[in-house]
Amino acid sequence: MNVLSGGKLKLVQAALRLITESRSLTSLGLRELAREAGLNPNTFYRHFKNLDEFGLQVLGYIAEDMKSGVRELRRMAESSEQASHDTVTFVYHYFLSNPAATTVAVRELHGPSPLLRRALEAQLNASAREMAEDIIDRKLVRAVPPETVHEISRMTIRYILFRAMDYIEKPEQREAIQRETERFINRQFRGAMLDNLSQGDIEILVKKTS
Repeated sequence: MNVLSGGKLKLVQAALRLITESRSLTSLGLRELAREAGLNPNTFYRHFKNLDEFGLQVLGYIAEDMKSGVRELRRMAESSEQASHDTVTFVYHYFLSNPAATTVAVRELHGPSPLLRRALEAQLNASAREMAEDIIDRKLVRAVPPETVHEISRMTIRYILFRAMDYIEKPEQREAIQRETERFINRQFRGAMLDNLSQGDIEILVKKTS
C-alpha cells in the first residue's frame, strides 16, 4: 500500500475534502489546497513537481486503499457468486464511505489531464487483472478460459465504476444497483460457460433445468 505521512498525507487528504465539495482534481488551486491542509503554499513543491504528479499520488492512494480489502474477500470466496456478492458489497460500501475517492476516479477518467487519464486506466486494468488472477487461482469458474475471465473482469471493473455515482447519489436505489451489478457479473460468467458447451450439452442442460 502507498504509505503517506506528514505534508504529503495532509495534502492528499485536503484534496479529497475539496473535491467532495465541488470539482475535479486538476482544478484545485495550490493556495487553496495548502490552506485546507494547514500548510504553507511553498510546501507543495517540496513534495510534488506539479499538479499532475500530485494527482498520480492521490489516485495511487485511493487505489491501494480499496484493493487490499477486496482482494482478501475474493481469496476467501468458495464460489463465483460469493465472490461477486462480497466484492460488490465491499466496493459500493467503500464508495459510500469515501465519496471523494469515487468522484476523483469518475471525473479524472474523462478529465483534462492525459497523464491522469492514462494513470487511472492503468489502475483499472491492474484491478481487473488482479480480479481475474484471484478468480483463476481459486478455480471459481473452471469452465471459463483464462483469457475470458480477464475480459469479463475488465468489463466488471468499468461497470462498477460507471454505477458508482448513482449508488452514492440515489440512496433509494442502492439495493437495486447492488443486485443489478451482481447479476451483471454472474450473467457474464454463466454466458461464458455456455460458450464452451456444445449444442448437445446445452440441450441436455436445458432438459435438466426445465
